[in-house]
Amino acid sequence: MDKKAISPQDLEWYEKSYEDKDDSLVLERAVSHNGINNSAADYKADEKMKRVFSVEVPEQHVADQKQSGRCWMFSALNTMRFKIAENYKISPKFELSQNYVNFWDKFEKSNYFLENVIKTADQPLGSRKIDFLMETPQQDGGQWDMLCAIIEKYGVVPSSTMVETYNSNRSDELNQTLNLKLRRDAEVLRKMVKDGSAEEKLESTKSDMLNDVYRILAYSLGRPTKRFDFEYRDTDNKYHMDKDLTPKEFFDKYVNINLEDYVSLINSPTDDKPFNETYTIEMLGNVVGGRQVKHLNLPIDELKDLAIKQLKNGEAVWFGCDVVQDSDRKKGIMDTHLYHKDALFSTDLKMSKGARLDYKESMMTHAMVITGVDLVDDQPTKWKVENSWGEKVGDKGYFVMSDDWFNEFVYQTVINKKYMSDKQLEEQKQAPKMLEPWDPMGSLASFKK
Repeated sequence: MDKKAISPQDLEWYEKSYEDKDDSLVLERAVSHNGINNSAADYKADEKMKRVFSVEVPEQHVADQKQSGRCWMFSALNTMRFKIAENYKISPKFELSQNYVNFWDKFEKSNYFLENVIKTADQPLGSRKIDFLMETPQQDGGQWDMLCAIIEKYGVVPSSTMVETYNSNRSDELNQTLNLKLRRDAEVLRKMVKDGSAEEKLESTKSDMLNDVYRILAYSLGRPTKRFDFEYRDTDNKYHMDKDLTPKEFFDKYVNINLEDYVSLINSPTDDKPFNETYTIEMLGNVVGGRQVKHLNLPIDELKDLAIKQLKNGEAVWFGCDVVQDSDRKKGIMDTHLYHKDALFSTDLKMSKGARLDYKESMMTHAMVITGVDLVDDQPTKWKVENSWGEKVGDKGYFVMSDDWFNEFVYQTVINKKYMSDKQLEEQKQAPKMLEPWDPMGSLASFKK
């Protein structure tokens, strides 16, 4: 037998070690019947996560992304509706149309993909970059800068103007169909490049492909709004009507924020990304010629300090995290002390944040909104979070996140530049270093509820 193989003697030793452990059979019955998380849960951790916060922004109706991976989109639009509610006394149940942004995001991602196909057509099938590109031509997920690129080009509309559809709420069928179409188109374009087709012919063919994509999206999501009347009653029951607006006019008038003022900050404590430098990711984006994804890497304490400043000024904070780690979605708790799996299995499961990123144990999977923080002696102990999974989880859709969980599993925040120090602003202006397409900081927030 190969020395590296598991031998019968090894198996005997493993079995004896198991039987010699006094509580093995008790734990086997408990874990096999109740599951790992239930068996490892520390219910005392719930007591520390009381939903009281010293700093909060006003609550609003919690939106529901349903069976789609549009968390990044929902959370970003949720931060923007705070402004509308504050300035125009609009009902807390008011929402901006996620489906409108979704349509344009998928359309632009399709063009972005086809452009990358043409640019990389000289690379062989089976190369890591081509495999990466073909793995997911487009998807529901995204990052903050990608949302900004869509809004800067297309604006936004109220949800009543372009409502959700079956395919926006349940995106699997649309994604499968659209990705089939795009992979087929990739085959055609790669062959054309190999055969020496002229650039004009490539662009003409790509335009025909995008015409098909538009039709698929219009059938599935509805045609995007061009002009509309904005009609509402404010919280004082006063009637308002604003006629014949374009989506960009609506954004400029009612949302009225300069997206250039908001920048992405990350915490990636890995050797390849020194702090206080900026980064971008190859082949990550949606709008060709639009806003570039750009991150400034900072120590975690600086991310938290800036988030607190923004919250104290009455403004929520968009953030990206790994929501599947140490979280109870039903209770709405995210806490590193929630489960003790290492004690349950008598093994060491500890990894540093940097090691989790390097060894693919963790990455950004979900985006939400920080709406409050509890400060004790000016130090954060827990954070209030607005999710986008509807009101049936957590406390009517709101979650609580321990400060330790923030340290370990929050990877990105979006902050208004006015809260940043002069040093941070200078660092943010740097030209970004290009990271590989598969870098964990290029992961897209796309977790489905």
